[in-house]
Amino acid sequence: MTDKTNTPISVVGLGLMGTALARAFLKAGHPTTVWNRTAAKADSLVTEGARLAPTIGDALGAGGVTIVCLTDYSAVRELLGDTALEGATLVNLTSGDSAQARETAAWAGKQGARYLDGAIMAIPSSIGTDEAVILLSGPRPDFDLGALGTVSHLGEDPGLASLYDVAGLTMMWSVLNAWLQGTAMLKTAGVDAATYAPFARQIAAGVADWLPGYAEQIDKGSFPAEVSALETDARAMAHMVEESEALGVNAELPKLIKAMADRAIAAGHGGEQYPVLIREFERPGE
Repeated sequence: MTDKTNTPISVVGLGLMGTALARAFLKAGHPTTVWNRTAAKADSLVTEGARLAPTIGDALGAGGVTIVCLTDYSAVRELLGDTALEGATLVNLTSGDSAQARETAAWAGKQGARYLDGAIMAIPSSIGTDEAVILLSGPRPDFDLGALGTVSHLGEDPGLASLYDVAGLTMMWSVLNAWLQGTAMLKTAGVDAATYAPFARQIAAGVADWLPGYAEQIDKGSFPAEVSALETDARAMAHMVEESEALGVNAELPKLIKAMADRAIAAGHGGEQYPVLIREFERPGE
């Protein structure tokens, strides 16, 4: 692997995130070339030591690794479609889905480029810190992107980074929505969000500790009720629905959770542990 401070880097796309990426590379000592359709967006980076490429082709030719950070995969294909990619190493950190990632990897490969897909699990201000998680999938990299944060290579399948990204967003929004549900309920008793937040955080951390054991059950396909049976959990879900309705709080979320549990119980899984609901999540929606 090359030394992290001497790998030439080109960054294509200088929105808030692309600018943060380029700045992190500059700070780490990488020779950094930048390109953006609106060249003026590069002014501050040029002042900090970046080189502004006059054309997209020049940007690809200047760097050992080209980081692409655009609005979507269509923009990537449109921008690079008429550019010679033979021999280029592309790391696409544009948000999209796994099918788009695999299609773009196949397209780039036909053009002679080495392609990795990626996902940024961070906000621009955290880029360059350990808190910024950068996911990569595709060929194992022989270069170091550690200047950006905590980098994880997930495997050879170029769609994995996008899948992990969406799975992570599912976790994020599910936790936040559950917290908002509880906050709305407690507000009816005069408890403010700041008072509830530490308790909610404790519950979320406790649930996170269950995940390795639950993952083992899912991977084995066996769900012994070591803690509680799903039918017991369903009774608590019913209470959550009833309490929400009695308080005049929206009950759509608890009703959805209970509906999934009810289907699993009707299918004969009431005596098994909660992770058996994976069967419901694996079913296509109606």
